[in-house]
Amino acid sequence: MPAVRPNAAVRATRALQQSSSSTTTRSFSATARAPASHGPQFDPPTGWLFGVKPGEKYQKEGWETPFFYGFCGSLVLAAIAYGFKPDTSIQTWALEEARRRLEAEGILEDPEKK
Repeated sequence: MPAVRPNAAVRATRALQQSSSSTTTRSFSATARAPASHGPQFDPPTGWLFGVKPGEKYQKEGWETPFFYGFCGSLVLAAIAYGFKPDTSIQTWALEEARRRLEAEGILEDPEKK
């Protein structure tokens, strides 16, 4: 006995075709679709870099200076903190542990006894 009967496959194909054609034409809402925006928010290009015409002086906005100093200051502090962070790698721990065990067994001399 075949896994799929030919009549069942034809009926399933017809049902899919009918349901897909009926769902595309059927409306699920009684109201028309409203746009999600509140109007055009597109600024047409002016041709000037950052909107400043040649010969005019750029006027900074109020947030630009604190943002610049805050951002650059945090980068400097992060670089300093990264330079002084402790070494927590497994290689450093293994080297110290091996040196400690070899000194305990007397194979390696203690460097502080000299």
